[in-house]
Amino acid sequence: MELRNRVKEFRARYNLSQGELGKLVDSSRQTISLIERGDYSPSVALALKIAKVFKVNVEEVFYLEEGDLT
Repeated sequence: MELRNRVKEFRARYNLSQGELGKLVDSSRQTISLIERGDYSPSVALALKIAKVFKVNVEEVFYLEEGDLT
């Protein structure tokens, strides 16, 4: 299973840059970029902070996608 996210989609809705979101969650622009690309899985605390900024449950931003089991 892979962790997927909708950070970029929510960020666009709120008209936030990666740097602005990073500041709101005490992280860097680079970390937000890595999360959006799926190259970095955030800590639970960071995932919760991101969801809080967007005023949604963490499951609306981050979700598991099952891969091909064959």
